[in-house]
Amino acid sequence: MALVAVEGVCFTYPGGGRAALEDISLELRRGEVVALLGPSGAGKSTLVRALAGLVPHFHGGSFSGRATVAGYDTREARPADLAGTVATVFQDPEDQIVMASVANEVAFGLENLATLPTEIPARVEEALAAVGAVHLAGRRTAELSGGELQRVCLASALALRPRLLLLDEPTSQLDPEAAEAFLDAVGRLGSAVVLSEQRTGRALALAERVLFVDGGRLLLDAPREEALGWLAANRPAFLPPPDPAGQVLAGHVRVPGTGTWPEGAPAVEIAGVSFAYDRVPVLDDVSLTVDRGEVVVLEGPNGCGKTTLAKIACGLLEPAAGSIRRAGRACYLSQDPGRYLVRERVDEEVALAVGGDLRRARAALAMVGLEWAADRHPRDLSSGERERLGLAAVAVAEPDLLILDEPTRGIDPERKEALAAWLAAYAELGHAVLVATHDRAFPCHRRVSMAAKETVLV
Repeated sequence: MALVAVEGVCFTYPGGGRAALEDISLELRRGEVVALLGPSGAGKSTLVRALAGLVPHFHGGSFSGRATVAGYDTREARPADLAGTVATVFQDPEDQIVMASVANEVAFGLENLATLPTEIPARVEEALAAVGAVHLAGRRTAELSGGELQRVCLASALALRPRLLLLDEPTSQLDPEAAEAFLDAVGRLGSAVVLSEQRTGRALALAERVLFVDGGRLLLDAPREEALGWLAANRPAFLPPPDPAGQVLAGHVRVPGTGTWPEGAPAVEIAGVSFAYDRVPVLDDVSLTVDRGEVVVLEGPNGCGKTTLAKIACGLLEPAAGSIRRAGRACYLSQDPGRYLVRERVDEEVALAVGGDLRRARAALAMVGLEWAADRHPRDLSSGERERLGLAAVAVAEPDLLILDEPTRGIDPERKEALAAWLAAYAELGHAVLVATHDRAFPCHRRVSMAAKETVLV
């Protein structure tokens, strides 16, 4: 008997519009690892929610068909009935944290399942070790970086030892080493796993079966080798990149500055800066220069200070020591732009940066493939679509220095290729681009490695 049986499931979110899922049917066996692929907004997250019972119980909307998980019919069983049997990690770890300390957060689910108190500490430590986060056990969750929070959410799910583990972009904010360690732990778990990933190389290496969803429909359900052939013929961008080190763009030419600096001055020059949060050092004597005309990738492990340095570069944070000089205007796109949406319409959100100019806003939306969503509410978009909305909202101002923090989070491979091409063209026009990312395949002119114990970037 299958652990999961989905029969003719259709679902439309409240408010109507096009169906998020259309006639989905599939089965999952015990212990099976399945990669769930597809473009942003295709219905992957909705399918994950349906397997968790959140669709339709939490989200409402119109549901038809049947989904049975471990003998529970999700039309009747609520998500609480599936707790412990099913564990889910969603795209936005910031929205899943409920406890003030890391150890308590990982223990929270076990306590709710009435796990023996004597067993909980060992299971918490085991789960944190699986994601390389034992050193975070005593930390406050409010002090963690996005990648560190994602590790904690993953540990919370692993601690439950579920029969079905649902993972929606679980490594989107993890450094490569942490992602590999986590997926190794998933492979040893013995649970059935549905892994929705846009960084397809890791998912395809782990999975024995591949599902591909687009437009709410299941276009492919096949063993991995057969699926690789289908992807090569139909969606080649979803195949693992041949060069995991990423493409090096052709050498850039320094473009004359437009600020008060001499001709050819960098867009930003950071020299010997240091920074601490509540006396916890994050940066120590760090230097970085970004020229006009280049795309620079800033990489390094979770918690090493990439986001902090990016915020200093654009002026959102002031360093405790050192100096920073900027030529022209800087704009910053955060790791989770969906948390900062304030308007009721997508085009109005983008127009905020240009004095309400809806014509320029819609042109920026077309650039990221969201012109169809101009009159939609921003929170009706998928996570990947909100990421693209955030890009449009900062790019529309045409800043001299464009800073993007994990911009490929939730973006499918085809959109990532388009983003990389646009950033290269944007730099060629005389702008500077700084990208903080764990995506080693992201094309750039120059990669800057930032290890946790380094004091100077090279």
